[in-house]
Amino acid sequence: MSHVFPRSMKSSPPRAVRGEGCYLYDDTGKAYFDGSGGAAVSCLGHGDPDVIAAVQKQVQSLAFAHTGFFTSEPAEELADLLISKAPGDLDRVYLVSGGSEATEAAIKLARQYYIEIGQPQRRHVIARRQSYHGNTLGALAAGGNAWRRAQFAPLLIDVSHIAPCYEYVDRHDGESAYDYGQRAAQELEDEILRLGPDTVMAFMAEPVVGATMGAVPAVEGYYRRIREICDTYGVLLILDEVMCGMGRTGHLFACEADEIAPDILCIAKGLGAGYQPIGAMLCTRQIYEALENGSGFFQHGHTYLGHPVAAAAAAAVFKKLDSQNLVSRAAMMGEKLHTALVERFGQHPFIGDIRGRGMFQGLEIVADRETKTPFDPDRKVSARFKTAAFEAGLVCYPMAGTRDGKYGDHVLLAPPFIMEDEQVTEITDKLAQALATATG
Repeated sequence: MSHVFPRSMKSSPPRAVRGEGCYLYDDTGKAYFDGSGGAAVSCLGHGDPDVIAAVQKQVQSLAFAHTGFFTSEPAEELADLLISKAPGDLDRVYLVSGGSEATEAAIKLARQYYIEIGQPQRRHVIARRQSYHGNTLGALAAGGNAWRRAQFAPLLIDVSHIAPCYEYVDRHDGESAYDYGQRAAQELEDEILRLGPDTVMAFMAEPVVGATMGAVPAVEGYYRRIREICDTYGVLLILDEVMCGMGRTGHLFACEADEIAPDILCIAKGLGAGYQPIGAMLCTRQIYEALENGSGFFQHGHTYLGHPVAAAAAAAVFKKLDSQNLVSRAAMMGEKLHTALVERFGQHPFIGDIRGRGMFQGLEIVADRETKTPFDPDRKVSARFKTAAFEAGLVCYPMAGTRDGKYGDHVLLAPPFIMEDEQVTEITDKLAQALATATG
């Protein structure tokens, strides 16, 4: 009998014993293609010798030094690497242990920033419906997925949620993509005005929505308008790139495709590529200096901030992404994967939309392709798809509730950047097998 607290108490998962390249192996020897990188984590695949060597070397010299007393060389190096490539005026890096910690820190930093500059009335956060920003209470409050929030709602801070930029469902007939994006963005200004312009501290969004909607990018021009609105009303723009960042979309930072830069940026997952748990919150010089010239203290913290071994692993990952052109490879292989998905499923009666950027692709499953009607939630299409794909030897990321937290189903793909051409066919073959089972 296991004493591990599992994700699901209704089933016992197989025991993973090793990983090699794009594959994971269980204790029976069965191979699984890691088509979602776990949860968009394993961008370099499994068993990378350079990252492993960096971890081993760091453990031998310094495993841990609490940031209340010390900084460390790996933390300093990683921060320098990130800022050397970061968009806009991002200048400081706050190293944490994962995505929820990064988004939680971002919300608290936004609040403290306005206190430090003498605007304590700014307290409201605006986010989007069908977003996901993590599972700590602050991050969960910012997230807009009704199913994840429901049972914890009495514990959550009050966050306003506007519509996502969800072209497949929300763009009107006869409306251009650009005009739709401007209309969607206008909801932010409307909500700021409703709450009171001097009471809003931040708007938080994912450049490409991951877990809850399945690789949904914004239309061209949407984020430029969002940036304009934030600037007009003095609202901080927090971008959550925990899942879509670090090269996953074919850009090192996902917001580069939208030609904007945030005030605060959150990354994780691909930052450590699974070799160590790590995340980061990046902020602008302006925000940092407000605290530096004020209290001189960010009232926040965790024991494992700036962990030397995690930072060493992430620095090794970053160097590989940069020096081996793996970000451009993600763009190239992502285009091949997208083309193959369209060829295989573009006219499939149960696939309504195929979307994404780079190695971040999603398929929306529908009961009726013409009307875009989702399956009845009682059919549990996503759960059946996940089981069927796993039995076929494919790890992917199906989720229910794509439309509103209850209705809709999608499958998210986020394979390692090192994937080869022949594995594109392996993915589509196993997806087809799972789709037939899930919708049959």
